[in-house]
Amino acid sequence: MKFHFSCLSRFVHQGIAGGGVIALACLIGPGAQAQTLGSLVQVAGGDPFSGCTADQVHAQESAFGSVLFPATSIEPWVAVDPTDPSRLLAGHQQDRWSDGGSRGLVGVVSSNGGSTWTNTIPSGVTDCTGGKFRRASDPWVDFAQDGTAFFFSLVLDPAKPTTPFGARNSGMLVSRSGDHGVTWQPPVTLIRSNSPHVLNDKNSLTADPTANKYVYAVWDQLSVFPQTKEGAQLLAQNDGVLIAQQLRSAAASAAGGAPVFKFNYTGPSFFSRSTDNGVTWSTAAPIYQPGTNAQTIDNMVRVLPDGTLLDFFTAINVTPATGLSIGYIKSVDKGGHWSAPTFTNDIYEAGNGVVTPDSGQPVRDAAILYSAAVNPVSGAIYLTWQDDRFSSATCTTPTGSIPIEGIVFSESDDGGATWSTPVMINHTPANGTNPCRQQAFIPAVVASGDGSTIVVTYYDFRNDTNTPAGFEGTDYFAVFCSTAKACTNAANWGNERKLTDASFNILDAPFADGHFLGDYMGLAASGPKTVHPVFGVATSPNVTGEFTRTITLP
Repeated sequence: MKFHFSCLSRFVHQGIAGGGVIALACLIGPGAQAQTLGSLVQVAGGDPFSGCTADQVHAQESAFGSVLFPATSIEPWVAVDPTDPSRLLAGHQQDRWSDGGSRGLVGVVSSNGGSTWTNTIPSGVTDCTGGKFRRASDPWVDFAQDGTAFFFSLVLDPAKPTTPFGARNSGMLVSRSGDHGVTWQPPVTLIRSNSPHVLNDKNSLTADPTANKYVYAVWDQLSVFPQTKEGAQLLAQNDGVLIAQQLRSAAASAAGGAPVFKFNYTGPSFFSRSTDNGVTWSTAAPIYQPGTNAQTIDNMVRVLPDGTLLDFFTAINVTPATGLSIGYIKSVDKGGHWSAPTFTNDIYEAGNGVVTPDSGQPVRDAAILYSAAVNPVSGAIYLTWQDDRFSSATCTTPTGSIPIEGIVFSESDDGGATWSTPVMINHTPANGTNPCRQQAFIPAVVASGDGSTIVVTYYDFRNDTNTPAGFEGTDYFAVFCSTAKACTNAANWGNERKLTDASFNILDAPFADGHFLGDYMGLAASGPKTVHPVFGVATSPNVTGEFTRTITLP
């Protein structure tokens, strides 16, 4: 049944409670059908590392000035088992550090469509899981077509007390599970760099949905040269996103004068693949070189229905328009060879990202990142990212005014050859009293299994009232577009649903160069009509949890 907005008037004098579900459907929009939301479920709780002493927390705090945030679950990713759509696997950072990484990465698995979850922690990664690294970051999970599960971990050691700068070790590990994520085999090391002048960062893993046993791992490797103390101190921050933002700002400053840094750098896309479902992996090697004083970040392989691979990335200081763009390279032989780069869209970021709406404190957002998805039926490619090009107001902060971030969308229907003009799709309302409440951030995108619907999720501050003072309200939303319509038209995005039950205080999120929920959030399709978002919520001061609720599409 379809309802039209005009039917709402029939229920106003009766009361919404009496109108029930019909009134809710009326509110959704003209000619629209309601999505069904399941209950809000906490994916992970407690602290599985509370009894760990192997990583010497107090020694790290003393040596590096680090602040640990116990019981925090940060930056989730989620995947659905193709052999059983009710089986979900999520990964997140556990116990985040203020200066990069966490005590370890935790997996959680559900066998009932996200109603309940159980920890399934890959061993041999960090000290707290029997491994050899102090910290881990950027969890990424996926399933092969036969149900083999993978957990991709960025691992690193912060600087040792005897060497006051540089991440001495950084690497990429892949854990494999032959029982759908219940237990894990010892991890395979794809790369390990033992230098204060190199940082492996921002990894992702994709099991090929068109060819079982093929699995692709990508990341960027930032390196500075010549090997100076200044360059090593930059990488000692151990957080590639923050470093990339600083290098981008430095390039903009250097355009009109002398370089800010006394070293050069580069950040190629690195790649390794498995052809036997993760048992063995190829030697890691760069597949795209952006040049000197340029880099990639947020590498992510997406597979078209015909088996073509596209490795997307954010290119920094490569294209002239904004110095920040989304590009890709293509492979038609399962990663054996790669094309020259194609650049799809510029990212407009004139400001410094998102701030909290009342006190103007920085928020760790996705300002130089993006999210990408492929329609499994049509092969259309979808991109969404933060952008301030549509800003018609400014957010006033204690240090000045910044443009308003929105969520934009662009689509390619020809395998990435051409792209639609970006449109803003978040439904955050204008706020004349406080324009900072119009900011939207950290988008994710997915297509439904039957290809009929595109779903995009994001945070915003629309419900913030600063009541009581110091409570800066934040919520998570989903917005939808039917692929029967032109999703390149912003007017065809609607039916927005709030996924949080109640606003949470963004000031409670741990501070890691900004209040931090994660660089990305999880969003996966299950079966033809079900979508599972997994997202972070600050639950109390310096504590965050991961939550989900099932979205059933009409």
